[in-house]
Amino acid sequence: MENLIKPVDYAKKMGISRQAVYAKIKKGLLPSRNVGGKIYIVMESEAPLKEEEDQGAELEIQPLLAAKDETIAVLKETIRDLKETNQMITSTLRSEVELLKEAFSEMKTLYAARIEQMNTSEETLPLEEVIAEETGEVENAEEEAWISLEEFLLEQGIHKKKLRERFTKKTKKLYKKGDSAVEKKKKGDYRLKAEKAVEILLELKES
Repeated sequence: MENLIKPVDYAKKMGISRQAVYAKIKKGLLPSRNVGGKIYIVMESEAPLKEEEDQGAELEIQPLLAAKDETIAVLKETIRDLKETNQMITSTLRSEVELLKEAFSEMKTLYAARIEQMNTSEETLPLEEVIAEETGEVENAEEEAWISLEEFLLEQGIHKKKLRERFTKKTKKLYKKGDSAVEKKKKGDYRLKAEKAVEILLELKES
């Protein structure tokens, strides 16, 4: 004989929500009957009810298992992508480090060459070039050419602070003594006859 039970009582008996019961009815998983405008679940015996519930639970689990497998597949693909990206980043960083090493090595070589050039230039005295460039004359240039103190130091490649200070001090001393080969410009700078500038430089290097 058929046994009719209210959905709420069925839900309590099976330990599930009323929404789940109505969902099963809608899907046709639970036999139901409309009596007087109300829905009742048709139950013939306890055994079929239990069997039906097991089938329903199995149907609910299958989508979850499928979703789990899909999630695992997506995670595996994501991990593979991350590994490839990490390898690309590592490779790029290594290339950048190598380029930086090469650039640093080139800068070091250029700097060393520049230092050597500066040290060498302090030992040479291109007197004829300095005089000719200042006056535009070749004959008797050493006697007539004038050159500013700073310009002379730069053209002679004198960069050492100590030597520059000694040269400047010597120039000021000669000016105070009234040496005609030394003049003081309006801006406070000094200029010397090229021959006198060379004389001072030789004197300082010998002392």
